[in-house]
Amino acid sequence: MRSLGLVAGFLLDATVPDPPRGHPVALFGRAAGWWERRIYRDDELSGAAYAVSAVAPVVALGAMAERGGAPATAAATWATLGGSMLAREAEGIARALESGNLEEARALVPRLCGRDPAGLDEAGIARAVVESVAENTSDAVTGPLVWGALAGVGGLAGFRAVNTLDAMVGHKSARYRRFGAASARLDDIGGWGPSRLTAMLAVLAAPVVGGDVGRAWRVWRRDGHRHPSPNSGQCEAAFAGALGRTLGGVNVYQGREERRPVMGEGPVVDTADIRRAVRLARAVNVGALAVAAGVAHGRG
Repeated sequence: MRSLGLVAGFLLDATVPDPPRGHPVALFGRAAGWWERRIYRDDELSGAAYAVSAVAPVVALGAMAERGGAPATAAATWATLGGSMLAREAEGIARALESGNLEEARALVPRLCGRDPAGLDEAGIARAVVESVAENTSDAVTGPLVWGALAGVGGLAGFRAVNTLDAMVGHKSARYRRFGAASARLDDIGGWGPSRLTAMLAVLAAPVVGGDVGRAWRVWRRDGHRHPSPNSGQCEAAFAGALGRTLGGVNVYQGREERRPVMGEGPVVDTADIRRAVRLARAVNVGALAVAAGVAHGRG
């Protein structure tokens, strides 16, 4: 039943668009923001209490919903997966760049990642999109599916809650450097396995985008650990290797500059590589579904 629910939810994500208002993940984000404003203290202990108190009720409610069988799993899978939305946002930016509308592309970047778009040229936007597609394929598809296979609706909801908290408070800004540390660490733990599965599937799917499996494997194993994130680097390195392109460089977040290691081989990404990255992500998504459904079926 769990396996069937995962497959049905995956198909729903591909065919049923997210509602413009009232999406469960957005509702959780608003509730978590409300709770943060009340519990916030500039220390790690308060941040740990925040993370646990925000995620635990979601997991508990998910475990209760598991009694609904395959329909409940399908609904939770649809609510937590973001693969179709990720592809739509990336392709929207690709269309803007293809039509020569750099300003429109810059305006769309914040819908996909937190990078400051004002100073990005066409190549910078393309790199931001490809890196975001790589990272979010794990966060928005592989991760929920893996945790759904292992722990049902509670796993689906819990992973997405942790991932949402990381996006909200897990960055190293002045406000969240200490308070968000626990949320960031939870996300690192929850995403460790899914990120590496995403990377492996990207390596195997390299021929889908004209890439070479051997080169993709070499780049992944050589460069995956260079990124400051223990999980994002795995996905970005594997995508770089599969696409035959180079990723990494200087990123700017809210005026804060971060230098990321160069990963991959070949030229830097360009606009055409956005659609290639989306094709690769879709192949990874199908592979992740097959693995998750198989695991869920094997667990009975």
